[in-house]
This record gives sequence, C-alpha cells and structure tokens, in this order.
Amino acid sequence: MKTQIAQAGTPSQIDDAVEAAVYLLSGGYPVALPTETVYGLGAWATNPDAVLRVFNVKDRPKFDPLIVHLPDPSWLDGVADIPKKDRPLVDRLVKKFWPGPLTLVLPKKDLIPDLVTGGLATVAVRISAHPIFQSVIHAFGQPIAAPSANRFGRISPTSAPHVMEELGGKIHLIVDGGPTLHGVESTVVTLREENLWILRSGPVTAEQLRPFAESVAVANRSAVPNAPGQLKSHYAPKTPMKFLRPNERPVGDPKKKLGLLAWCSDDDAKGFRTVEILSRNGDMRAAAASLFAKLRLLDAAGMDLIVAESVPEEGLGIAINDRLRKAAGNG
Repeated sequence: MKTQIAQAGTPSQIDDAVEAAVYLLSGGYPVALPTETVYGLGAWATNPDAVLRVFNVKDRPKFDPLIVHLPDPSWLDGVADIPKKDRPLVDRLVKKFWPGPLTLVLPKKDLIPDLVTGGLATVAVRISAHPIFQSVIHAFGQPIAAPSANRFGRISPTSAPHVMEELGGKIHLIVDGGPTLHGVESTVVTLREENLWILRSGPVTAEQLRPFAESVAVANRSAVPNAPGQLKSHYAPKTPMKFLRPNERPVGDPKKKLGLLAWCSDDDAKGFRTVEILSRNGDMRAAAASLFAKLRLLDAAGMDLIVAESVPEEGLGIAINDRLRKAAGNG
C-alpha cells in the first residue's frame, strides 16, 4: 500500500484533503489527521469494521479503549447516557473546554460498538479544536474514533513525517496540518457527581478544572485500562530509557553512548553524546509541544540509553512527567 501525504496549507489544498479523507472514512478506511494534541488515526466510530482496521494498523490490543471525537456537542447525548446527577458538571465542562483537549468518560449508548470501548460500559468523548480535523469531521458528519497515529506503545506523532515513520505503507492517507499545538494527548476525566477524577493528565490541568467541580483528584492507575492512555508502558522509544526522579541530577559517562533529554539547561550534559532540551526558558507549554519530537530525535541518534530529567510536578508538568515515566516503562 502506498501512503499519500495531503498538504493542507492553502484553502484549495484543505478542500482537496478533506474530500480525500471523507472518501476514505466513508469506505471504512482509517486516515491520519492532525488534532491540537497529537496526530490521530481516525476511523468511522460507529462502523466496527472500520474500527477494527485501526486496531490492526496500530497492533493495538483490543482491551485498550479509543477516544471518540464528535462533530459538535449535539452528538453527546447520542453516544453517551449521561446520568441526571452528572449533567450540570458535564454541561459546565463542555461549555468551557470544548472544542479542546479535554476528554470525558461517560456511560455509553448502544450506538458506540463495544470494540471502541474495549468492552467497557463507558465511552471517552471529546471535540477537537484543530480546524482541519473540524473540517473533516463536519464534512463526514459522523463520530470519528481516533487514537494516536503510531504503532502501539511507541512515541506519539506530532507531525505528518512522524506518522509516515510509524504507519507508512499501512494506511492510504496522512493529512498534513503542520506540527501539533499541545504535543501531548488530551486530559481524560471521569465524573463522580460533582467530583472529577483525572485518568490521564494532559493540556487541561487540574488547576484549570478545579473551579468547575467540588474536588479534582488523580485516579490510581489500574493494570487494565478503563480509559485511553492508562497503560504503564507507553509512548516508548526503541532505545532503553531512564527517567530521573525529581531533583535527581543526570550523570554522564564518556565511555558510553548516552543521550540526555534535559528540562531547561545543559549544565549537566557532560558525558552525554547528544542532548535535547525541552525549553531553555522553562516554558512548560513549549516543553510539552516539543516532547515527543525531541524523544524521536534522541531515539534516532543510536544511543545505548536515553536519560530524561523530570520537570516540575505542577500544572502541565504533571502530564509531561506522566509521558516520560511511561516512556521509560515505569508509569
């Protein structure tokens, strides 16, 4: 199979890319699409055959649920059976954060196949803010299930070339919308009446969520995921990786091929063959946006080991550290 990259930099290119994407989606084939978080591998969410192709292309285990992207908020009650007690909180969150990188885990309706939800009674839903994704889903007119467009467990793609590295020859089309904005996957939350539990940290932080709920807490991780992105080993490079504890300084060794993913300084880079810095000025948003791209650069450098510094465990730093722990296999 030959994989085409459709550029989407001009209005005419966008029109052509949207038309091609909708044609494939309608035929039950997955398409790689940009979102504001990472690139997603989208498929017709209510078509089990289309969803199965996503799992097969990614080599993703069937128990790991997918996020369903909606064309607009009017679709929410069609796919989710929202308890009356949760409705006020859901409405507040949708009004504030949609479209955007917040995923809600809610009881599902029968419209959503069990394959999408890993057999769970809940469905994870959001609305993407990316204009190209919005153009595609509005033209398609149906929900799109879209996990990250990479082989399962590997580093998430934040550009069209990353998707080509991962899935070239396995899918028909990649729509190139340029680098993604946030660089880490959406925040995933579940509701307990007026309380929120964060199942996966992401661009929408606990601090941003607290004004909308009585309490916000991070849920304990389970061995089997009850929402997307909860496996302990994920986002991983091929190169072995070590994640440093907070305040632990990296120690290089000139006799070994070591790569360093540093937080905001290369002061401790002595003894490392190659170094990537997340953000020299400590900008957490910039660090998140560059995280997976810099991991890919280190992974391609032929090192024996990648050492990753932790970032401050606050705000968006919680999501960055979460991805680094999982990349190192100790999430």
